[in-house]
Amino acid sequence: FNTSVEPGTPESAFQRFPTHVPAYMTLNTTILNYPCPKTPGGITVLRVGSETSCAGDETRPTCNGPLPGPGPYRVKFLALADSKPLVETAWSDPITLRSAQPFSSIAAMGSRHSAGMIALTSILSILLAILLAGLVAMLVWGSDACSGSSTFNKPEAVTVRRYNTHHAYDQPAARL
Repeated sequence: FNTSVEPGTPESAFQRFPTHVPAYMTLNTTILNYPCPKTPGGITVLRVGSETSCAGDETRPTCNGPLPGPGPYRVKFLALADSKPLVETAWSDPITLRSAQPFSSIAAMGSRHSAGMIALTSILSILLAILLAGLVAMLVWGSDACSGSSTFNKPEAVTVRRYNTHHAYDQPAARL
């Protein structure tokens, strides 16, 4: 990697990486986009490979396109002024990216759920359906009781011949 190479030139273009250039420059930006963290221990994240639309566009040599494979890769940061390096970091440790598995290689059944778990889930689902059906039936039957078609629509008259309050025996009016 040659720090004298200016960003946006064919010698540092993303589209020529890794076959024709060993490193590329990307994300030409100002310091305003990467302020110092306001909280102790906070970090600012730079996601490499997040621009997929410019990967084949030769007019965007500073494209932050997807990396061609899992790596390993190393990164460094440069602070430039008028395309000249002012400060640079050391190279990072090698970073190997995780590779996604093809969809066809993912097992659809068998590896996570036992037969007992499936049977228990089925039984509980059936019991829940029965409970919900009973609840709906109670709501339908209960709505008929409020409309007056039930036998409980007329309250009976209740008479009490004698009622003692147990704590008021000293008052003669309370005794009947």
